Amino acid sequence: MAFAGLDDKARIENEMPWEDRDVPVTFHQLLSRTAAKFPDHKAISFQLFSGPTDKAETLTWSDLLGKVNQAANLFRSLGIGENDVVAYVLPNCNETLVTLMGGAVAGIVNPINPLLEPEQIAAILRETKAKVVVTLKSFPKADVAQKVEEAVRHAPGVNTILEIDLNRYLTPPKSWIVPLVRPKMGDKAKLAHADYLNFSKELAKQPKTLTFEDSKSDRVACYFHTGGTTGMPKVAQHKYSGLIYNGWCGGTLLFDENDVVMCPLPMFHVFAVHVIVMAAVSSGAHVVFPTPQGYRGDGVFDNFWKLIERWKVSFIITVPTAISAKMQRPVDADISSVKTAFSGSAPLPVELFRRFEEATGVTIVEGYGLTEATCLVSCNPVDGEKKIGSIGVPFPYTDVKILQDGPDGPTECGTDQIGEICISNPGVFAGNTYTEVEKNVGLFHYDKYLRTGDLGRFDDDGYLWITGRAKDLIIRGGHNIDPAEIEEALLGHEAVAFAGAIGQPDAHAGEVPCAFVELVSGASVTEQELMEYCRVHVHERAAQPKHMTILDELPKTAVGKVFKPELRKQAITRIYNGALEDAGVAARVVSVLDDKKRGLVAQLDANGSSDDDVSKVLGSFTRPWEWAA
Repeated sequence: MAFAGLDDKARIENEMPWEDRDVPVTFHQLLSRTAAKFPDHKAISFQLFSGPTDKAETLTWSDLLGKVNQAANLFRSLGIGENDVVAYVLPNCNETLVTLMGGAVAGIVNPINPLLEPEQIAAILRETKAKVVVTLKSFPKADVAQKVEEAVRHAPGVNTILEIDLNRYLTPPKSWIVPLVRPKMGDKAKLAHADYLNFSKELAKQPKTLTFEDSKSDRVACYFHTGGTTGMPKVAQHKYSGLIYNGWCGGTLLFDENDVVMCPLPMFHVFAVHVIVMAAVSSGAHVVFPTPQGYRGDGVFDNFWKLIERWKVSFIITVPTAISAKMQRPVDADISSVKTAFSGSAPLPVELFRRFEEATGVTIVEGYGLTEATCLVSCNPVDGEKKIGSIGVPFPYTDVKILQDGPDGPTECGTDQIGEICISNPGVFAGNTYTEVEKNVGLFHYDKYLRTGDLGRFDDDGYLWITGRAKDLIIRGGHNIDPAEIEEALLGHEAVAFAGAIGQPDAHAGEVPCAFVELVSGASVTEQELMEYCRVHVHERAAQPKHMTILDELPKTAVGKVFKPELRKQAITRIYNGALEDAGVAARVVSVLDDKKRGLVAQLDANGSSDDDVSKVLGSFTRPWEWAA
């Protein structure tokens, strides 16, 4: 079905209401339908290593349905009902996808980022009341098993841990060596409330058809924690209807059963799971996952173009940080099979867009989505005009409004007028977006439109543009500063690859702008030179950074966003320690805690200083402090 712009959006919506579309009610119905249509078509492929001739395992749609049924049966046998939670803390592999799908059929599945620290994993397990956790068996160069073991100690509701052994993907002699060098674990017997079981062995005991009746109606199927850039993770609820809608968008407007999609993104994130996997389930397309770490895997960037050639990939799924890395490697393979590259998670610099297009002959389609909306919102239409820097036009059945708060309530903005992007579509669970009830208060306008926290505008052609992040505003003495202005200026410098601007604590103004940058490989520039550059190119004087830090690499989320909480921690540490040193107080900030209710809290070692000594210095700042434990 063609999707070239707003006219096609209107045409599709006018055909019939979303409620009248011939789409399944449950995920299992969707998967079963595709497996019946394309039983012998390739569904998913995974390779442990990144080489273009390395061993890979492929499942057909028929294979996948059988394994998903086995997983759902296994979870039900372990006490998982429709309202119970199966969590997984896993890198990418075929078992991850089977767990995702089987968990959503049996109960509610809760993917968790394996890069999180044990205390964060434990907090999510407690919040979702997870009963079963699927994770890795201890494996060389991986600490996932150790993290989960520690996390489960602090999650008493977990009663079963299912372990996946990546050793099965290896061939001799490597497969012989792993058991000899496998990292040691703690005493599992101490986890009196949780049993350890082998995932593959338990799966094999189960029949390949469902032993229970599938859900009869729409319900919550997934819990996804936000990975965002502005604070502690929250847990969003996703219903079958949201999954089906995302699959319908991709399967109707983007992919068909002949497409091959390269997706080196993590399967704990909505971009991979809802945008790509659900679209594949809807269309019958083949998805390839290279290495457990995806883009972070050894050799993935070096071998990327050869992997495209190997699998005859037609769609590349990427993020700006990955595009930057690819552009530092030559296109050394036949990539003529590629139709389009999709980029999301963060704005794409114009220069990077042009460099990619010139090097590959492939056009990048930028899109927009968010965890709270079960992901998809808009994209530059594949069949229509693509505006560099825009996030395109809303998908069919997605209603986007740009709203501003006023004394009499929200008002809708006109063309090119900036306000908050607010969304209503079948992926928005209105009023119940987060598991924590209090997090939903004030999250919607008119009890329907999800407030994204992103600032944006519509242009004359109905294309949507993100202009900033409402929660990211730097408030300098009551004056609002959009960090995007600083970041965009810095990205115009030829030596700068990525930039992040935040507000650093200031005793007078509350906060003032500062910036962190990552340089292009091989580039050379000083922090002072970048400060001078900003004085020319950041036109608002109040927005000019008061401090510049060059880092070897900016902290980023798994999908390539600059992770601003870490930058804020660094700024708080620098400013507070500098103030204490200037005042002759020996106490020092040794860490910054991201507290769910208080925000970022500086933790100090006293070094002989008293409460009064520190309070006299740090009392001028708005961020709280406490003594380190």
